[in-house]
Amino acid sequence: MDLNINITILVDDKSSDARLPAEHRLSFWLEYEHKRVLFDTGQSDLFLKNANILVINLSYVDAIVISHGHYDHTGGLSEILNRDRKTTLYIHPQALKPKFSRKADNMRMIGMPDAVKQIVNITAESGRVILTKTPAEVLQGLFVAGHIPRNTDFEDTGGDFFANQNCTEKDTLADDQAIFYETREGPVIILGCAHSGVVNTLNYVAKLTNQKNIYAVAGGMHLLNASAERIERTIEALRRYNVQKIGLAHCTGNKAVEKFNIAFPGRCFICSAGSQVNL
Repeated sequence: MDLNINITILVDDKSSDARLPAEHRLSFWLEYEHKRVLFDTGQSDLFLKNANILVINLSYVDAIVISHGHYDHTGGLSEILNRDRKTTLYIHPQALKPKFSRKADNMRMIGMPDAVKQIVNITAESGRVILTKTPAEVLQGLFVAGHIPRNTDFEDTGGDFFANQNCTEKDTLADDQAIFYETREGPVIILGCAHSGVVNTLNYVAKLTNQKNIYAVAGGMHLLNASAERIERTIEALRRYNVQKIGLAHCTGNKAVEKFNIAFPGRCFICSAGSQVNL
């Protein structure tokens, strides 16, 4: 199916609109053929405030998709679920599991807030939660990938992430997923943080769609702490798939943004809060 989707970035680490605050969080709004999808909700109700400023009515949301269970992608989920009693939520079951990070001796909880988990569980009781371990069609032609296989030898989750408070059990972030759809020019992939690895995600969507080329990739790529080798091999994969549009957001990292702009002049754009793109 050949889709043409308008994408508005409601929240990101950077802003292209002076009216919209820039904070460490991510939320995308997708519109096509009278269908509306919210992809991630940031860490508070800021996405709702920004939507109001942009004159976007989130009351008409048809589906909500969560990329993974970190607070900066799920913290605002209770706000929208409390407002809307009909919308279906698509989320990987592992997204509700405890999540922690560690930097030196500093441990902190970075998972979905308890209040949000409670609302998700209540929503599940009403039959409006779809658990996406495997690929699923969210709305006509728009898919969520589910668990993305980890097959590359140079990609990892992008940080010291753990599944317990003592930080002894690694969190592989099995809940990390992307959304994708097909266009005449090839598939378009929207990323949350790409904790599965950008290249793993490209490979999986190419396999699911049986396509050799990918038209566009946009979102957080979690290359903040990536080695020079990983960034270069990511660039190689984008070349291999002949990606024509590359949207850089959230956790991609300044070093990777600079390298991508050099490698793909004219193809890259920043997905900052308030920016819009048609893919």
